[in-house]
Amino acid sequence: MSGQSQARDNDRVPINLHLLVAELAKVLPKDRRFVAYHLSTPPIATEPLCHPPAYNSTPDSTKPLKTYCEKHFLAISIDAGKEGSHSDKQVLVLALEIYIYTTSFSTIIFVSKADSTGYLNLLDLPKGSPSPIREVTACFLAFLVANRRRPAKQLVVNLFARSQSQYLFPGSVKNNGKHILDDRGLVKWWCKVLNSLLEGDEYSDVRNPWNGIHGYLIVPGLDNYETRAFLPRTGTAAANWTLGHPLEKISPYTKDPSTYGHIIHPRSLIPTYPDDPKARFIEELEESTPEKVKLLSGWRAPKTLDQFWEMMSFRQECSSGRLTGFIWVVFEPRVTPQSGSSVTSSAPVIPTPNASFSASTDDTTTPTTPRSSRRNNDSLITPAASPSKSTGRTTKKRLRKRKTKKVLRGPIIPRKPQIKTHHGPQFPKATETPYYFWPENGRGKVVLSDNAYKRAVELLLHLEFGTLEQAIASTARWTKDVNMGENWTLEIVGTRETTTPAISSSDTSGAVNNLSSMVRRKRGSDDQSLNQGHPTAETEPRVNVLGAGLIKKPKAS
Repeated sequence: MSGQSQARDNDRVPINLHLLVAELAKVLPKDRRFVAYHLSTPPIATEPLCHPPAYNSTPDSTKPLKTYCEKHFLAISIDAGKEGSHSDKQVLVLALEIYIYTTSFSTIIFVSKADSTGYLNLLDLPKGSPSPIREVTACFLAFLVANRRRPAKQLVVNLFARSQSQYLFPGSVKNNGKHILDDRGLVKWWCKVLNSLLEGDEYSDVRNPWNGIHGYLIVPGLDNYETRAFLPRTGTAAANWTLGHPLEKISPYTKDPSTYGHIIHPRSLIPTYPDDPKARFIEELEESTPEKVKLLSGWRAPKTLDQFWEMMSFRQECSSGRLTGFIWVVFEPRVTPQSGSSVTSSAPVIPTPNASFSASTDDTTTPTTPRSSRRNNDSLITPAASPSKSTGRTTKKRLRKRKTKKVLRGPIIPRKPQIKTHHGPQFPKATETPYYFWPENGRGKVVLSDNAYKRAVELLLHLEFGTLEQAIASTARWTKDVNMGENWTLEIVGTRETTTPAISSSDTSGAVNNLSSMVRRKRGSDDQSLNQGHPTAETEPRVNVLGAGLIKKPKAS
């Protein structure tokens, strides 16, 4: 066990743990204690997000873009005891799963899942204080944007807002303290979270290195007038947001028409993500269209992006009273006139972990003249007939020797079992290549392989958070099993002052007097109960009922 733990420690990379802790402390309530758990994976080669176009001017035009994916998982827990009492029992209150896709063209930060347990009310925060869930979400996105910025590379934050009762915490829907937003409320909530990256002083240092930042929102099935209601009501929201999509602007194929052609079909412009409503629709379109038709003219229908979003409004996720909002925030880099030449010249110089990274550059830069010179030199020095015959005979003999199996004879000597010394993830040899950027500051406290990361998330999905006792037990099990019992917590103490808006008595009294003079009240059951001892003119006219003894019967004749 000691050898395994030592090997696992050798696979770790020293990480500056104070950056994320310091950023989260700025947005969390003052003197409140939180614990963060940050997982991540190295950049791993994955499938491209878009289909390549079928323009055959060069062989590279039909090849999909080399894409890498880096996964992040952030969980936040609080003390399970009452407010003000420190206890060792922790309970998870929030979890975020984010995928970072990188190519030689851009970086895409995709928010895969976000969920809460509803046990944040244990903090007993004052009314009117900012929501820690929203503040942590915006802070973590800003942290990744700042630490994944690449010079002269576009960066996009993308997500789709679809309301569900629970995403990452099974059984949390049983907790009465969990506030589940509907479709409209969830789209508004995410627009407020991402709007903090567009305006305000809180993340101005994140915006400064970029040339421009703009947000995009589209809700299939709604027109612009209805969609505008989801945007934050600020003075700069109209300038910072566009009711539409930026798929042409963020596509690498539209930037190089000489390589990919002037006409790019929608199938090559729409990215697909895990558990994405667009991905399921695109998969159906791909299966229903022959391969030759897709390469020549794309899908049979839709033919344009507007038609695609119109057809998306009839999908199950976007119809029958349900809404799904697709949101983008595009960060445009500052490009200097000499940036293009510097990027192309520096690309082959950057060390890469595999030879496949520089295969395209080697093919283009390898000269053809040395091959002919070698042939000429060989013809001048040695005759052409004798070496070819001798080399042919030797190669045949070698092949025959390889084909014949060696017969094992003699006593059997047992071999000692070889213990695998490498148990951690396979770290790439280079932290920066033309296809990804993996700095130490943006990594998690625990860096796992892709399979170990999937097991960690899968374990969380099999736990129970219905009651507080179950949530405490599930939190303890998950935090211990993920890192093999080792401590990997990031303790945070909030520093943000919580200010509640004060309401003056003079303003309220004036408002009440004005309303009482303008509103005409109707008499109801309350007025009648209060005026039981004071009859009014409206209550005097009644029907008198005489008793049976007061009625004189007529005499019979």
